[in-house]
Amino acid sequence: MRRLLLATLALLGLAASAAAQSREARPAPAYESPYRVKFTWTDEQLIPDLLQGPRANWKDWGRAPFSEWYKRENHSRWQHRGPGMKHLPAPSIAAGKDARWLRERVLATGLRYVGLGYEHHHLPDWDPPADWPSSPKRPRAGRGLDCSNFTGFTYNLALGFFPSTDIQRQSEMTEIAGPGPGRTTPVRRIELPKNFDDYERVLRPADLLFIRNNSGRLSHVVLWVGPLGRHKGREQWLILDSTDGTHRDIEGNPIPPGIQLRPFTPSTWYARNASHALRIIPD
Repeated sequence: MRRLLLATLALLGLAASAAAQSREARPAPAYESPYRVKFTWTDEQLIPDLLQGPRANWKDWGRAPFSEWYKRENHSRWQHRGPGMKHLPAPSIAAGKDARWLRERVLATGLRYVGLGYEHHHLPDWDPPADWPSSPKRPRAGRGLDCSNFTGFTYNLALGFFPSTDIQRQSEMTEIAGPGPGRTTPVRRIELPKNFDDYERVLRPADLLFIRNNSGRLSHVVLWVGPLGRHKGREQWLILDSTDGTHRDIEGNPIPPGIQLRPFTPSTWYARNASHALRIIPD
């Protein structure tokens, strides 16, 4: 009887150990955002050329041909940022569209990259091999964009606007190249209201909103989503950005670094440190 009891306990111990190992080996569930964006038009109406068409092939977006992206001789030339993005032409689908459609197209374009990581790259799909030089501040982790490369990439892909991706230069723009090569468009600076409730009146979706760090230096840029944001069907002011910072959603869950929708409330770092906005798409 004693032998049988010991054998049973041993089997139970092995089963418990196997279950624990199974739990430890199981990957953590992917983050599921509680936020959505309420558009007037569908993706098929806003970005059909990005889904299937002349702007759908990411291998065509680099200044250098795709065949050269991973050549060793480009290590010192590109370093951790990878190949630059070329200035894309103005999309024919945008001709004659009103400001509201253009703004929604920019946001719909940016939302296609939600889930990518925070990386100091010019192109979101650039994924260098392990022996490629990594950023001096962080190891390479895969595909992704940083904040100003994300806003610059999104406006270029969506509408053919080509801003500097240097955060300081982007924040000081008075005009921008585009739409398409050979053209320029005035950029309007928007001073932010003192009253938080007035943000909805002053800002427009897809405006560039610039943020200062806790030391007062301008260090971040986001796409303003504002009242187009939704949480469980109700209006929730949001921004869309790429950051390596730590933020939580309305349900208290940590939002992963990289490209994500994030809340904009009076208590958030974004609202406390907001500097000014720039408007590329005129009223």
